[in-house]
Amino acid sequence: MGLKSEKNDLSLTSQVVILIFYTIFVGMHVIITFLFDWDKWILLPIAAGVVAGWVFYIGGVFKVRQRLWLIASFMMVTYFIYGTHLTSTYDLAIVMTSLMILFITTGMKGTIILCLITYYITMTYDVVKLALDGMTFDSLIIARTIMHYSVMAMIAWFSVNTIKKWNQIMDASKDEIEELQDSTERLNDFLANVSHEIRTPVNAIIGLTGICIDKEKNPEIERDMREVRLAGRKVANQIGDILDFSEVDRRNAVKNPEDFMLSSMMNDLMMDIREIMKDEVELVIDIDARIPAVMNSDVAKLKKIILALTSNAIKYTNNGGVYLKLSPEEQPYGINLIIEITDTGVGMSEAELERVMERFYQSDSGRARSSGGLGLGLAIVSGFVELLGGFMTIQSKVDEGTMVRVSLPMSVVDEAHCMSIQSSKKPAVGSYLHVDNLSNPSVREFYTMQAIHMSLGLGMEIIKVDSRADLDRLVKEKRLTHLIVGWKEYAQEKDYLENLAKTIRIYLLSGPEEKVPADSRLKRMDKPIYAFPLVSVINSDESDEREIGREMKLYGVRALVVDDEPMNIVVAKSIFKRYEMVVDSATSGREAVECCRGKGYDIIFMDHMMSGMDGVEAMKKIRSDVKGVNHETPMVALTANAMSSAKQMFLSEGFDGFVSKPIEIEELERTIRKVLPKNMVSYVDAKGTEAGNPADSDTQTVQKSESSDVLKFSAGDDRDISEFGAADDVIEFSAGGSDDILEFSAGDGSADEPPKRDFAEVEKKLVEYGVSVDDAHLFLSNDDDLYEQLLIQFAEGVPERVEKLNGFLESKDIKNYEVLIHSTKSNAKMIGFMEISEDARKLEEAANEGNEEYIAANHERVVNMCLDAASFISGIPGLSGGREAAPAKGEDEDASFEVLEFGPVEGGEQA
Repeated sequence: MGLKSEKNDLSLTSQVVILIFYTIFVGMHVIITFLFDWDKWILLPIAAGVVAGWVFYIGGVFKVRQRLWLIASFMMVTYFIYGTHLTSTYDLAIVMTSLMILFITTGMKGTIILCLITYYITMTYDVVKLALDGMTFDSLIIARTIMHYSVMAMIAWFSVNTIKKWNQIMDASKDEIEELQDSTERLNDFLANVSHEIRTPVNAIIGLTGICIDKEKNPEIERDMREVRLAGRKVANQIGDILDFSEVDRRNAVKNPEDFMLSSMMNDLMMDIREIMKDEVELVIDIDARIPAVMNSDVAKLKKIILALTSNAIKYTNNGGVYLKLSPEEQPYGINLIIEITDTGVGMSEAELERVMERFYQSDSGRARSSGGLGLGLAIVSGFVELLGGFMTIQSKVDEGTMVRVSLPMSVVDEAHCMSIQSSKKPAVGSYLHVDNLSNPSVREFYTMQAIHMSLGLGMEIIKVDSRADLDRLVKEKRLTHLIVGWKEYAQEKDYLENLAKTIRIYLLSGPEEKVPADSRLKRMDKPIYAFPLVSVINSDESDEREIGREMKLYGVRALVVDDEPMNIVVAKSIFKRYEMVVDSATSGREAVECCRGKGYDIIFMDHMMSGMDGVEAMKKIRSDVKGVNHETPMVALTANAMSSAKQMFLSEGFDGFVSKPIEIEELERTIRKVLPKNMVSYVDAKGTEAGNPADSDTQTVQKSESSDVLKFSAGDDRDISEFGAADDVIEFSAGGSDDILEFSAGDGSADEPPKRDFAEVEKKLVEYGVSVDDAHLFLSNDDDLYEQLLIQFAEGVPERVEKLNGFLESKDIKNYEVLIHSTKSNAKMIGFMEISEDARKLEEAANEGNEEYIAANHERVVNMCLDAASFISGIPGLSGGREAAPAKGEDEDASFEVLEFGPVEGGEQA
């Protein structure tokens, strides 16, 4: 705050004090007027003066100094009126002394001179009047009068010199204050600039370390490199803290409100929280279901507040747990979002609590210094909370933990609850976790409160057990719909739980390094467990009409797949044809519009980000095309953006469904069931023992004989059977009677078959390189042929892709750069190159935000990673060398078999 600003603040304060004294003085004048029967008419202008003073102050009329001069003038008039009564002659000095002392606070020497002149005029008026009235002035009265004149002159001199001295001190401090302010400003600028400059090489260190990790074969070196990358990420976070603190400290932080969904925000936030979790600390997240679905605030700062408080709690908790609770408080303007974070950590003393909001402060006791940091966390949180119009309180005791409570005002956009169970049946969820084995009773209480709030808020049963015996009893006595088990519990009771999963949907609570076995019936759920993912899987499972152990079929359903990325087309066709769908493809939005003009489809899958006409625009043109035949055809958006906000956007634009890429089978089937008529969907037994479509009595049934590998096709009559005999390669077709059997030989089995390659060896090399083969199999449904084809296609397409990316960057065509890097992200993820996918995602976000600085700093590193990956794939023996890529399953019949064509011939026979 500058000198001028400080003077204005002092002047405003003195103005209030003077007005209060003025009001009291006028009130006393009124009383004396009635007591001594003075003229009453004079009270009107006196009262008008004090009222005008308050009106000027409250209304902010005129400048501060101008108002002070006007008020001082009104007071001098009132003072003169009071002094004209001879009974007040020798009281004038006392009253005026009080006024001078008051006016010292204004720092205006002129007001003191005005007071002195007013006193001399009033006193002289009284002396003259007394003389005219015949009063005798003896030596005592004369001495007394001279003393009054002299004393008032001395008081005025003292007052003027006091103001002069005060002004000199303020003027002398002015340069020093400005110098300190300038120094602080330059320091903040320096920190901000240094942070920006450091960020680029730190990002390079993180990226290059990731490349080294992918290439490193030595486990010890790889472990050390991971520690280097972790340290780099910590530095990057601390740089972000410096920039945030700089904004808060200089009060340059601005509020950027936007509509947001709490579910989407928490999904983003959990990615960061999982990186800071400790194995020995339980994190329990409790979210009140009554929180509105869509609110309006600065969601970026809200995330930083929650992340900073959670990170701080975990950092200073060595064992036990951290409890994060979000709940609403209704207000006339919307709600207050209440954030409470309680930990069982080291706590703080009263002295530390008083200092905790200071910048750069950390508790330096031996208990607390188990982790590093800049000590900016709470200072940043405090600044952001103030910026968002909220408040924060902290309660703590040494060795007992800390509770931080933040209240933030939120506007409500959608009053619907942020989550709900969309089920006609009441779900019953079992929890098989050894939580009660935790030594800290507070953690058990955290989990209990979470379960109670979820049960009451969502209207479902949650039953906790912590032993095999209790679980047995629960399964027998209660019809569970879902069961959540811990990783240790699964390891101890694997066979039992796998068998139980045949009738109950079981979710395995897993950490980042824990992988669910590929052959397991259990589904993975990331730690820590909280309401949003649990509600999501319950709602998904509720809408999943597929019986356990049966496979979906979509016989004859005509589908159009639109994607400008060839790899995505291959994958989509391979997946969709497994459902016996008839699949066409288009490689651009314009081509899709043309396809839809001449041919009708039952369902259209549309990629979002395509060059030229994007998916949203293409969808709207197909809907509105008067020449087309697909106005009402269900359209499903395909996108790599799996955020809830993205899903909401696609649905609001007019899409009927949403599937994230890489395509996950369960999500795909769930969406298909939602958008297609029920009579188009049928199921077959996973073992191939039976199939049927209940909506169609003439539906074909397919049966596979396990003993002889015979396939039988029936069109509704048990006699109409066609058999494919694997033992003698004889094909028999029955046309309705036992005598009408024709035999066709498909070969004697002596023909040379292409040599089989051991794909396990290929996978081993991929894993050694750092490829997440398990994730790739998940996306590609364990189809080795398809996986091989995509690996080769990715490697062959990298040089052209890199050339285009370089061209877009050079020409600053950020829009097309974003589209191409988006597909790079999806393709890399699909084949298990997660590091490339993640770095491409960051480039995509930077392109979307127009952050050319980040793109320029990281582009070359990412394209080099792609080139290295392509070179590695091309060099794998048996993958791309000496063997043509295997066709994807489902491509134009079965390419591994000879195609037999049958048509009518003379005599009614078939050939």
